[in-house]
Amino acid sequence: MEKLKKRWGIESNWVIVAILIVFAINGSFAAWVAKPVCNFFGLTLDTINPWLYWPLRILIIFPIYQLTLPIVGWVFGQFKFFWAFEKKFLSRLGFGFLFKENS
Repeated sequence: MEKLKKRWGIESNWVIVAILIVFAINGSFAAWVAKPVCNFFGLTLDTINPWLYWPLRILIIFPIYQLTLPIVGWVFGQFKFFWAFEKKFLSRLGFGFLFKENS
């Protein structure tokens, strides 16, 4: 716990617990939301091969997870942490231009 607190700049163990709960809930939430999205696009195990279905579903889950992480973090009072986390993560993926301020 001390290593995470130092790395994330957090003082309280309760904040770490809240952050870990947000990660867990958001993962389940993103997977739950992905099912109707897949159905909307006609991607079901009945219509396509499982070897194709699961990679496509994971590709759909990924952006849903990224979009909902700050929202679920806000519900738990950790929006600031998760917004910074998202900006850092997306910058590493090459989307840093989205967060540059015009000077």
